[in-house]
Amino acid sequence: MNLPPDELAIRARGVRLLLLDCDGVLTDGSLYYVSDGGRVWEAVKAFHIHDGQGLRLAREAGLKLGVISGRTSAALAERARELSFDHLYQGVADKLGVYGQIRAAEGLSDEQIAYLGDDLPDLPPLGRAGLALAVADAVAEVRDGAHYVTRKPGGRGAVREAVELILKAQGSWERLVGSFLDMTP
Repeated sequence: MNLPPDELAIRARGVRLLLLDCDGVLTDGSLYYVSDGGRVWEAVKAFHIHDGQGLRLAREAGLKLGVISGRTSAALAERARELSFDHLYQGVADKLGVYGQIRAAEGLSDEQIAYLGDDLPDLPPLGRAGLALAVADAVAEVRDGAHYVTRKPGGRGAVREAVELILKAQGSWERLVGSFLDMTP
């Protein structure tokens, strides 16, 4: 469900922290495994460059960033480091518990947190977050529980779309875009 634009903007204005799932949100959800004949390991995750730029802009606008992932991945750890995430939790079974830890550590209320998810384990934090977001290809239950469903699928610009929604509501987007326009010859 998508809230009416004015109600969505009110919720987005108060966001100070954006929490994300990884697989199906920061990535398209595909898992690639490689074997050397005996050992098998996860080798590749693909992250969309537009999502990364959006997350850099979110940080520049003062938002805190975090990931709560059910899986553990060295690729995610590296991406979170590159983008200077404030919080990275991997291998998490109880996403709501970790959500609560992060909320308490940051001294925030639920209304100040946006959560972007795609699958059933994301339902508990989505139900708490002041701004519940789902990627376009999320499962029906997640889309139904979200305040906003992106037009873009996970791993293909959905994170960027969510960041733009928040930053536009907060009045930061035009200034951030303008800083790039100021660099043109």
